[in-house]
Amino acid sequence: MKDIVKITSDIISLDEIAKAVADPKAGAISTFSGTTRDNFEDKEVKTLAYEAYIPMAEKSIQSLITSARQKWNDLIHIAIVHKIGDCPVGETSVVIAVSSGHRVQGLEAVHWLIDELKVQVPIWKKEVYTNGGPNGTDGGEMWKANNTLP
Repeated sequence: MKDIVKITSDIISLDEIAKAVADPKAGAISTFSGTTRDNFEDKEVKTLAYEAYIPMAEKSIQSLITSARQKWNDLIHIAIVHKIGDCPVGETSVVIAVSSGHRVQGLEAVHWLIDELKVQVPIWKKEVYTNGGPNGTDGGEMWKANNTLP
């Protein structure tokens, strides 16, 4: 079993990460790829900017992986890679890849891992807007709180 935990300012490749968790014993590789969208409410998003306390973030991610392995015993390899720095529209900010003997446990684990990552890992996101300010001017920026999905 291999765990890959990485916080990086580099562009993230879903294909490379999926290949890193491949294994002959795996019947499935389940993935999640989070990308920057161009809108939030009525504002046009220019980019996201991520900051992290890297040692603590990596330790928190490893703890999530350990918990996932306790919840689902069919997981083989797990990779979680998160971007820090600017992440423009269309670029990947986070990838989670899990190889497993069967698809159900891998899919459930990926879903749980992204939800828990957003709540527990000290990575902070700032949205930078191109509009939404007074009279259609630059909309500025806003730090977003990590939380669970509604």
